[in-house]
Order: sequence, then C-alpha cells, then structure tokens
Amino acid sequence: MGGMKLTVRLIEARNLPSTDTNGLSGPYAKLQLGKQKFKTKVVKKNLNPSWGEEFSFKVEDLNEELVVCVLDEDKYFNDDMVGQIKFPVWQVFDADNQSLGTAWYSLQPKNKKSKFKECGEVLLSICFSQSFPDSNCDASQSRKNVDVTQSPSRSFNGTSNSSSARLEETASSKEEKFFAQKNLAGRIAKIFNKNSDVVSATISRSTEISEQSETDGSEVCDDKTEDQSSSGNFEELVKEMESRDVGSEVPNNLPGGILVDQSYVISPSDLNSILFSSESSLAKSLSDFLGNSDQQFGPWRYENGSESLKRVITYVKAPTKLVGALKASEEQTYLKADGKIFAVLISVSTPDVMYGSTFKVELLYCITPGPELPSGEKTSHLVISWRMNFLQSSMFKSMIENGARSGVKDSFEQVSTFLSQNVKPVDLKDLGSSKEQVLASLKVEPQSDVKLAMQYFANFTVVSAVFMGLYVFVHIWLAAPSAIQGLEFVGLDLPDSIGEVIVCGVLALQCERVLGLLSRFMQARAQKGTDHGVKAQGDGWVLTAALIKGSHLPAVDSSGFCDPYVVFTCNGKTRTSSIKFQKSDPLWNEIFEFDAMDDPPSVLDVEVYDFDGPFNEATSLGHAEINFVKSNLSDLADVWVPLQGKLAQACQSRLHLRIFLNNTKGSNVVKEYLSKMEKEVGKKINLRSPQTNSAFQKVFGLPPEEFLINDFTCHLKRKMPLQGRLFLSARIIGFYANLFRQKTKFFFLWEDIVDIQVDTPTLSSMGSPIIVITLRQGRGMDARHGAKTIDDEGRLKFHFQSFVSFNVANRTIMALWKARSLSPEQKVQIVEEESETKFLQTEEGGFFLGLEDVSMSEVYASSLSAPINFLSELFGGGDLDRKVMEKAGCLSYSYTPWESVKTDVHERQLYYRFDKHISRFEGEVTSTQQKYPLSDRKGWIVEEVMTLHGVPLGDYFNV
Repeated sequence: MGGMKLTVRLIEARNLPSTDTNGLSGPYAKLQLGKQKFKTKVVKKNLNPSWGEEFSFKVEDLNEELVVCVLDEDKYFNDDMVGQIKFPVWQVFDADNQSLGTAWYSLQPKNKKSKFKECGEVLLSICFSQSFPDSNCDASQSRKNVDVTQSPSRSFNGTSNSSSARLEETASSKEEKFFAQKNLAGRIAKIFNKNSDVVSATISRSTEISEQSETDGSEVCDDKTEDQSSSGNFEELVKEMESRDVGSEVPNNLPGGILVDQSYVISPSDLNSILFSSESSLAKSLSDFLGNSDQQFGPWRYENGSESLKRVITYVKAPTKLVGALKASEEQTYLKADGKIFAVLISVSTPDVMYGSTFKVELLYCITPGPELPSGEKTSHLVISWRMNFLQSSMFKSMIENGARSGVKDSFEQVSTFLSQNVKPVDLKDLGSSKEQVLASLKVEPQSDVKLAMQYFANFTVVSAVFMGLYVFVHIWLAAPSAIQGLEFVGLDLPDSIGEVIVCGVLALQCERVLGLLSRFMQARAQKGTDHGVKAQGDGWVLTAALIKGSHLPAVDSSGFCDPYVVFTCNGKTRTSSIKFQKSDPLWNEIFEFDAMDDPPSVLDVEVYDFDGPFNEATSLGHAEINFVKSNLSDLADVWVPLQGKLAQACQSRLHLRIFLNNTKGSNVVKEYLSKMEKEVGKKINLRSPQTNSAFQKVFGLPPEEFLINDFTCHLKRKMPLQGRLFLSARIIGFYANLFRQKTKFFFLWEDIVDIQVDTPTLSSMGSPIIVITLRQGRGMDARHGAKTIDDEGRLKFHFQSFVSFNVANRTIMALWKARSLSPEQKVQIVEEESETKFLQTEEGGFFLGLEDVSMSEVYASSLSAPINFLSELFGGGDLDRKVMEKAGCLSYSYTPWESVKTDVHERQLYYRFDKHISRFEGEVTSTQQKYPLSDRKGWIVEEVMTLHGVPLGDYFNV
C-alpha cells in the first residue's frame, strides 16, 4: 500500500471514568498502526478532554488494525488504561470515499477484568489520503495539532503558537528527552536550526519519523527501539542483498500455475534491472501497455531492519469486460538475489473489487540463468507463477479464484507478448547445437576395478567370512586327524557333536553370502555402461537423455547404501545405466540416445532400481514420468526430477537429468506423418495453418511442436450431453466446449487408452453410435471431470456421440490409437478404407467457434396476442411442439425431456432432418436448447445451438 496514508484526527473525548480519588483524571491517548505509534498531549484534571490533534500513518498492509487507547497519567505508578477501540484498515479502505467520517465511538475495556465497564466515548475522524513522497523527510507534516474551535482556514501564526505550546509540553517528558538525545538525526537538525524553536522541533520530529518508518520514537508506548529503513540506488541495494545471500534455495513455483515460462537473450541481472529497477523505462512502458494509469513507483528500501528489499507500487487498473477501473497496489519483496538468480514475490491488493479485502493475488518472478547458446551470449529463464492468498474465509472462494485465474492469465498473456517484443526471446533452433556442447562437458567418473572391489567387499559379511575361513584353516593345520568312528569311513569326516553341526552351518551360510556378493559384483561390472554412448540411428524424433546424478536415494542394504541403476523407457524401447556400488548420491554423467522415432514421443518413464544380483528381482527405489506434452523442452534441458514411490518420497530422492528432443527431418515431419495417417484412415487430411495450430496449442496449453491432425463436432455424454469439438493430434485426444458461456476442456494421451468400443445408437445419441474410450488404471486423472463413469477397476470411461461423420471420426480415432499403441508389425495390418464423405474438410471455418462470445443480431421480432403458456408449449415437447416443427419442414423430429442442469436452468437435445424444400441437401440437425426465466420471472429466454450435418462445411459452424 505504498503511498497510502491513513489520517486520524482525534478531536475530543467525553464521559471518561475517573481513576483518581479526587474524581478527576489526566487523560491522554496513544495511537498505533503496526509499528507506528503516536501519543497526544495530556489534558490535566478533565474527564471531557479536547485534544484536536491529527496523525498520519503509512499503510503497508490492509489487514493491520488501528488501535486507539485512552490512558490516565499517573506520576508515581503505571498509567491506568481507561479504554480502547480498534479499526481494521480494510474497513476504512472499503468505505465510501475511503473515509469513516467524523463520529463518536464507544471505548471498550481492555479485558473482562477491567474495573471500568463504561469507558466513555471519543470523537474521531478517519480517512485515507494519497501521498507519494519524493524523499524520506516528507513526514514533517505527518502530525499536527488541530484546534476544533477554529475554522479550517486559520492563520499560520495560530498553528505555530499551538504547535509551540504542544512541543514545550511534550519536551518536559523525561522519556522524550532520552530519545531526543539518543537520536543523532534529531541533534543534527537542532544544530542547523538553533534560531527557531518551532522549526527546530518540527524538523527534528520529521527526521525521526522518516528514519523510524513513521514511528515517533519519543512517544511510543514504552518502546525504546528504533526501526530503521534505508533506501538508495537500486543497483547498490541489490548488490548489498547479494552480499547477504547465504546460498538459500530458489523458491518453488506457486501452486496456482505457470503464467509465463520463457527464455530471453539477456543476462539475469540485466533482466532483473529492466523489470524492477526504479529507473527502468521498460517497467513503466509495460504498465502503460496493460492500460494502467496513475502509476506511482515507490522506492526500494530495507524496512524495519528487514534483510529483504521491498517497495510498493500503486496504480489504477484498466477496466475489463467484468469490472471497471479499480485501484490496486503491489508490494514487491526480494526473496533471493545472488547475482545469477533473482526471486521476487509480488502481493497484489485490489480492495475496490467485490470481496477484495478477503484475498490477495500473489505472483512469483523467478529469473535464473538460461540455456547456453553457441554464440556465447548470456540468456535468462523467466518463470512467473501465481496463487490466491485468502486472508479471510469466504463462501465465494471458488468463484473468486476462478474469476481471478481468468483475469490473471489474460493479463500475463499480454505481459509475455510485450516482453517478447522488447527483449529478444531464445529461439529453440539455437539450442540444437548447444546440446552437443552441454553433453560434451559430461565426463564419466573414472574408478578402478580394484578400488571399487575394495569399497564393495569392505563390509562385515566379507570380513567375518574371511576371518572364520582363516580360523578354520589354521585349526585344520594345527589339529591332528581324528579317528574314524560312527558312520564315517575313509574320505568322509562327519561332525561329531551338535556344536560342530552349528559351526558347519554358519560356515556354509557365510560362504553362500560371499559367493552371492561375488556373483553380483561380476554381473554388475559386466553391465557397466551398457547403453552409455550408443548413438541413435535413423531420421525422425531423436530423444537424448543425460543422467547426471542422483540425490538422497533410499538405502535398502544394512550398510546404509544402495547399488542403484536407472532404466529409461520410451515408446517401448529401453536404455539402462551402469550400476553405482554403495552410493546414496551417485554420479553417473552418462548419455543415452533412443533411435529415431516416426511418432513424437509423449512420455519418458524413468525407474531407479537397486541391483540385487542376476537372478533376484531388482528392488524399485523410485520412478518418475517426463511428460513431453505438459513440459517445455527448454525446461527439460536441465531439470531435477523428484522420484515417486514410498521409499523415494520418504527420502525426498531426486535425479538430475538433461533431456533433449530433436526432429532431424525438419518441417517435413508433419507432412510425412499426415501422409502416413491418410493411408491408415483412408481419407485426405489437410495440413493446418500455423494460426490454427497456434490456437489449438493455446487452448490446451500444449508445446509448440504439437500439431493438429483433425477435429470433429460431437457430444460428450455425462449426466447431460455437452456439445463441443473433439481434437486429435499425434499425441493427444482433447475435447473443448463453450456452451452458454460455460467452458469445458480436457485432454489425455493416446498411450493412456486401454480400449475403444463402439456402442449401439440410442435416442439420446440422436441415432449416432457412441464411442466409449476406456483409460488405463490411474491414468488421465486430470481429465476425470469429463468422464461419464469409473469402472470397478478405477478406470475412467469417456462417451462421445452424435458425430457429424461417424465413420470418418471412428476410423481416424482408431488409426491414431493403434499407431501409438501397436508394434510396427501390427501397424502394417491396418486396412486402408476409402472416405465415405463427398466433401473434403478444409482447415478454415468455425474450427474454434465458441472461443469468444458470439455477437448476435436480431432477425425477427413480433408481438402476439397469445398467452405466455401457449407460447411456452412451443418448446414444451408436446403435440404443439411437434406439429410446429413438422409444419416448418422438419422431418423425423425427436427430442429429449427437459432436464435441470442448475437452479432455474433447463436443457434438452433435439434431432430432425430438413425437408428437401428447405434444403436441397436434406441435411440433419442436432441442437441443444437451454431455457431460463427472465429477471422479473414473467417470461422465459430460450437459447439454442444448432449443428448442421450433411451440408457443405456444416461441420465448421454452429447456428
């Protein structure tokens, strides 16, 4: 709340209780907001004192409380508390004109044990005022005396006299003399202003307030500490914070999600400066670009002994579709600055918005070194994440969060666009050659077999076995042969006692364990670097994974260590690392390449095992999944991956990986893939334009290498059919709907699908077969809101129906699924079919109809002298409804009953065919109708979304 001043005018009090035996008191008041404290003058022997004083507080947090305490001065003992009253700052901020006006307030006892139940009243005036100081000495007017008996336009002399008398009285306090002498700034001010008592006192008070964050040190309730704040040049302050850095970790991204994730050709320190420096013109231009006005950038400073830099910015946000212009403030705090990594937490307050006092939007800017470029230029990686911080519980929490999410994402799309226009982003093409540089720097840790064997066999089992073996051999050497007795014969010497049997058993067990260790060691040495350095073969999508090291891997042996190795799996192919003996933090530095793939990979599975011999089943230490669809390739170039699993999560195990995915075929890979799918589907598939692909990626949040293959209009069957579009790409199948301004979207991977079935048509599917997609257990949980059912095995089932061209849609879905899940031999067996549709689908048209609200124009209006009930029957599903539709040329008219989707909102599905007099194509129509009452509840509004089937390009627009 930088620049916001809370002005409090304490005018007078009345009916104060007496605390002295003479029936009189010496009342005075203390005011406190956070660490800022002030005290009024003492009015002697008066139960109805008049102060007429005004105070100014700097507001940092709307959740703070203003506390006004009235006390009775006691010369010999502690001052008596008369009463107090508290005001939440947000209450003043949310009031009309940001002012509570002038009113009487009843004082409340401090606690239940207080001897005064009726504590009197105080007359206060509380309001907000804007003040944006240019220096730290602006507070000379933060506290002034106001004589309520005089007019507001009183002369300067009157004010000076009153202030002089006030200062003489407060100067008589011993405590104030102590602080006045202690404060160096106060003494310096007095030296340079000896000739005027009034000016001297005023400047002294101003200096004290400025250096103590507006806390009057000489008048704070028994406070003898000074809270200092300092400000200066931005670069100098940042360097000072860098010198204080003790190697703290980079803060994790906030849980609300990632808003901006981009690398720029600029050093981290320079990017930090242009975003947050007070002298940066780019920061001001960005605010103007977003449509903000009245920006006030406060200075960076270390406040109240804090080790973090802070500043406050206030501005007026530009109006949007939902809300008008409103005041906002940002408190920016540096969490980390070490010269290479910068983390800034921004807390945004918008109290003018509905329920604005109950929440804050928090943003985290993380600037880290970016990927290395062949040119040697420095790069930065900027990640902006966000979350909602609810200060109070609210029944509208979900509604507030959804609204904020939409607004924040739209705003930061503009921020990303602006930054890309003013700061050169890193081109992914430039990273291809840097891959070789990064991987060339990795060197496998050399370790001799002798040293490794000594480390591996230096344990209690081996040592005890060797000792026992030597002991037995020495015994044999020293002992004389025993006489043959019992069942013994020459060449067979049996144990002669139970003790000898036990000793023989122990020796056999020890030998077995030692032999097992030897076998494991030899097998592990043979497996050393099995796939390390093996080059990829062929052209297409080449996946390279560099395994750097592990951290805190769980120990499964009694030695407290493990023998880990890592198995990478992608598209059915595996790569295995070497085994690291007796390590919890192993260093590999090994590189694995997968042969070129025709299809872009979706996931890379990573499993860490503990080696337990060639014949025993390896123990899994943890696993992880790298999802290329949900990850940015630039992030995977250097990433720490947390491992999942009971053992790994208990130890917080991680793997350090560097992953690169390159396409060696260039731009032709998309055309070749589409050409292959055309043969499998039996239908021409057109290459989509870059704009269409970009829109597709934006809707589902996909990486730039994802490309659209086809899309179909259909209904998603849940409780109620939902009309939308089904999008198919090489790696995902996604659904998007924007019906009656309610958006629904989700996607899942082709590899997640375990089965696809076609159910027979039903009335609700408008005569179209139903495609039922079943996912593997535990997969696609992000899309569970679109599933119709979950079977007994915990698998999600999705129902899609009412396709425009079911045969084409079904063949395309089946071909893409089989192409991702079947072996190359099985793929060859897919039968090519000819397209049954006469019209080739083009990429243009209403492909993304519904992404933005559609503006409607009036085409017909009429006033009829008929009762409302009669007109309602037109949509009631009765005989009148059917007769009207058939009269209009709609054949085979059918409908579903109206079903309630939420309070006062009902929905139904329609199906009919056009008569040839209406359309020469005799097309079919599926539509969704929704009705809800007018605001005065004297009528109904009926909205309808129609999809045309069997007409040219009917699949690309809705009516």
